[in-house]
Amino acid sequence: MSFKSILRDLKEVRDGLGGISKRTWSKSSHIAPDHTVTPLENIPQSPWASLPPELLHEIIRRVEESETAWPARAAVVSCASVCKSWRGITMEIVKIPEQCGKLTFPISLKQPGPRDLPIQCFIKRNRATATYILYYGLMPSEMENDKLLLAARRVRRATCTDFVISLSAKNFSRRSSTYVGKLRSGFLGTKFTIYDNQTASSTAQAQPKQASPKLPAASYTSGSITYELNVLRTRGPRRMHCVMDSIPLSSVIAETSAVKEEVSSSPSPKGETSSTDKESNISPTLLDQPLVLKNKSPRWHEQLQCWCLNFKGRVTVASVKNFQLVADIDPSLDAMPEEHERVILQFGKIGKDIFTMDYRYPLSVFQAFAICISSFDTKPACEG
Repeated sequence: MSFKSILRDLKEVRDGLGGISKRTWSKSSHIAPDHTVTPLENIPQSPWASLPPELLHEIIRRVEESETAWPARAAVVSCASVCKSWRGITMEIVKIPEQCGKLTFPISLKQPGPRDLPIQCFIKRNRATATYILYYGLMPSEMENDKLLLAARRVRRATCTDFVISLSAKNFSRRSSTYVGKLRSGFLGTKFTIYDNQTASSTAQAQPKQASPKLPAASYTSGSITYELNVLRTRGPRRMHCVMDSIPLSSVIAETSAVKEEVSSSPSPKGETSSTDKESNISPTLLDQPLVLKNKSPRWHEQLQCWCLNFKGRVTVASVKNFQLVADIDPSLDAMPEEHERVILQFGKIGKDIFTMDYRYPLSVFQAFAICISSFDTKPACEG
């Protein structure tokens, strides 16, 4: 049996369960229930609902391995929506983005990206509606069937500007289940605060049953973005610093330390201190500090007469909005030189109202998108 027939049967099972649910809740509350109705246990079930766990595990594993890109990867989501047992096995097979480098479920949008290769996305700006849509992929496709990840809408207020971030490009209400957070700027447009509508623990778990589904969870500060003032009005790229309150500095240093332990496995000569001994002397309170990201310093190109950065072909149009962010690591931590130059987030223009966004560990899609849309706000105090 082909995978297409399997997925077609899975869809029929899901539609059937949805129909039963709708018929159950469509009854008016003032009508007395009929106790003679046939119990749910006697309703004939599809053979897919009672598959042996071993066979079910093999089927879902093959579906997950074969459907690696969107929109075909929606089949993996369909497997998780059949029933509780299917959802449990699917969650066991599908790995987090940090391990597999793929975005599958909505929860992946608030999980850290992969450590090795960045996840590549692009943003479309609509000036008429003041919206910014984030899609999953290298660049816009000809069929325009790109996977929508997040959407933001700019709302100007008297003393600030809000960028409301949602899972839907049509619903930006804070009372909606699609609301994921917001980005708020100050009066001058130089300071921004990222608000997440869920805590880190509730992101990985289901919402409590006693919480109202119409009201969003309490927001907490996920990070802040600061653009340096250009008092002298000098020409050059914008300078920014991002303080990620929800990400500790140890998330970057720990990765560096693991590499050093493998390299320095041989004993050190007498009178010399190994790099692993230096790492052990680092204060735990220093590693618990928030991760700070800063601009990667560009170089001046004499022939082009402009500031340049190596975007590896992902940015093709010069713009003041283009940037690359690296970790701001204190020299006393003795981190590897590569860690100071490793690009965690890059953003740049490739066409009219089209921009690329590439991010990696330890940022999530939500955090990277919030940082990027901060560059769209007006900053008269930062321009040269």
